[in-house]
Amino acid sequence: MKLIIAIVQDEDASRLVSSLMNDGYGVTKLATTGGFLRAGNTTLLIGVDDDRFQGAMSIIEKVCKSRKQIATSPSPVAGTASVYVPYPIEVMVGGATVFVLEVEQFIKL
Repeated sequence: MKLIIAIVQDEDASRLVSSLMNDGYGVTKLATTGGFLRAGNTTLLIGVDDDRFQGAMSIIEKVCKSRKQIATSPSPVAGTASVYVPYPIEVMVGGATVFVLEVEQFIKL
């Protein structure tokens, strides 16, 4: 058995949870915050038997696509110390960060 920990953008979370549940996967959803853009994201905990692992990964790959987004980044104003002016930059967001752990024992009470 494996535990998939999938960190996805909030925008993808509800579609991903629905897709996984429609295929019979159990999902626990946690609200989390990312460090890079300091934006909300969702962490999903998905317990899967080894023979269903690849199916779950395929759903995650299908639903969570990377895309471009405009974010603001502070830049120092020329000639002044400690003065920052935000300017827009384009960053890639979305997709999924996935951790896979072997589960030694699973107990459901």
